[in-house]
Amino acid sequence: MKAEIISVGTEIILGNILNTNTNYLSKKLWEIGIDVLYHTSIKDDPKLLKEVLNIGLERSDLLIFTGGLGPTSDDMTKEIVCKTLGIEMELNKRAEEDIKEYFNRLNKPMTYTNIKQAYLPKGAKHLINEIGTAPGVYIEYGSRRIVLLPGPPKEMALMFNKYVVPLIKQDYIIKVKTINTIGIGESTLETVLADLIGNQNPTVATYAKEGLVDIKIVAKGHNTERVNFLLDEMVGKISSRISEFIYSYEDEKIEEVIVNKLRRKKIKIAICESCTGGLITSKLTRVPGASEVLERGIVTYSNISKIEEVGVKRSTLERYGAVSKEVALEMARGLYDKTNVDIAVSTTGIAGPTGGSELKPVGLVFMSIVTKDNSYVIKSIFNGDRESIQNRASIKVFDELRKIL
Repeated sequence: MKAEIISVGTEIILGNILNTNTNYLSKKLWEIGIDVLYHTSIKDDPKLLKEVLNIGLERSDLLIFTGGLGPTSDDMTKEIVCKTLGIEMELNKRAEEDIKEYFNRLNKPMTYTNIKQAYLPKGAKHLINEIGTAPGVYIEYGSRRIVLLPGPPKEMALMFNKYVVPLIKQDYIIKVKTINTIGIGESTLETVLADLIGNQNPTVATYAKEGLVDIKIVAKGHNTERVNFLLDEMVGKISSRISEFIYSYEDEKIEEVIVNKLRRKKIKIAICESCTGGLITSKLTRVPGASEVLERGIVTYSNISKIEEVGVKRSTLERYGAVSKEVALEMARGLYDKTNVDIAVSTTGIAGPTGGSELKPVGLVFMSIVTKDNSYVIKSIFNGDRESIQNRASIKVFDELRKIL
């Protein structure tokens, strides 16, 4: 089945909001075996809506519209689709009751304009909106399927997963496996897995994030045992080539893996951060059970805090500067010595956008790890803006901890 996602909204075209709906739907459709061939974004314009619908009907089996189902006059997706297809609209009593109940729960009066949302295409399937006022619509038009979803991402995602997927899912078994990798770039990964990425069943695709790459494997067929075999076989092939870069087979965040490893080994950790400003500690504390392993996190942003909190020598700062392997090591060593932990970690660097030099450019980060038996410093230079550099540095720390654990 060939699919097209059509995002409706002038605010999307103007760049006022980020179109996360298309990203979300593309991944979900791929996971259930539906090929997305086109992404289209248009402003709230009846002529453009009609043109896009007609073009989509010519080239795609499944059209998914998001947005334009609200109560105001510029919300016209449903109306234009019905007019173009020659389908009458009628008041859907269930939709009307749902909208009234929504306002009752909020203890707010329902305006007359909201009744507009309860008018749905005659003969179409009403998709319930459990957390908003705009009902969704599922239309079968000859051999084509047309889905209208609300624009707010939470409403869209809930409606799609609960009500749309059962209607469009292919008539065979589909299973998805995610392999999480760290420390290897997407281009390198694709080179190593080039022959596997070209496979038809199961399919293999890579998705890069900052410092991380996920590998999605989708196997499909009519027999559960066969699908499981195909999936396991592909996982084995991938693992044999890149095992040292795999940190999870369960679609987990790297910080979740680190916390769980620390808990299993009953290892305590302390962190001293300068350029990352507490980001590493913050990520760890988002994981349930972090209190069992995280002894403390300190942000020593200034030179004086490095001296007072973790015992960095003033002479070391004066000779080498705050961003240096020597200071990073003294930060971690000082933290280790003053705490009852098994691992101490430090970071110091230049997150930018200013403060860099020829010898110490923006993106330069030193991180140090100290344990009972070992201590060392890692030097890295990261590209990107301030937030990206901080995030990449935190991921690098997690990668080093993963190797130790």
